[in-house]
Amino acid sequence: MRRILVTVAVLAGLCALPLLANADAADGARSAYVGQQSRDIKALSDEDIAALRNADGMGLAKAAELNGYPGPRHVLALARELRLDENQTEQVSAIGDRMSAAARPLGAELIERERDLDRLFARNEVTPEGLAAATAAIGEIQGRLRAAHLAAHLETRAVLTPEQIARYQELRGYADAGAASAGGHTAGHHH
Repeated sequence: MRRILVTVAVLAGLCALPLLANADAADGARSAYVGQQSRDIKALSDEDIAALRNADGMGLAKAAELNGYPGPRHVLALARELRLDENQTEQVSAIGDRMSAAARPLGAELIERERDLDRLFARNEVTPEGLAAATAAIGEIQGRLRAAHLAAHLETRAVLTPEQIARYQELRGYADAGAASAGGHTAGHHH
């Protein structure tokens, strides 16, 4: 009797496998984009648009940030912990202001170019030439926007001491407390 129950259980399990596989396949067909079709600009969330309008970093300067080039906004937020002097605070604040002044109009322009690209598809007016022109314009703006953010990190690093950079790395969680930045992150510091 026990052998029969085990056999029935095994057969039931084998019969259920195709059903489970089909359920997984159906879930796999569901797009991660569900709900995004109602966005005004499909490629940009409301948060993306707000960040572009605010000149927020959006990870554009990650190459700098994670290689020992602090960003001005984060440095100002950590001014006390970094023991910035008045001159450093003024310089970093000015760097942040210049970055924002450069990035805000670029962010607004990027939003509009993404809107234009979206319209080409929404109106079924996209052509290979129009697509190439639209994406080239978007890429050019993205490059200028990223350069504005990266340049601010480069300028900010020049204002800080190697010790402040190492402390920044610690405070941001990129380096162990008490350890100098690995990989030469503080090397090459210039005023």
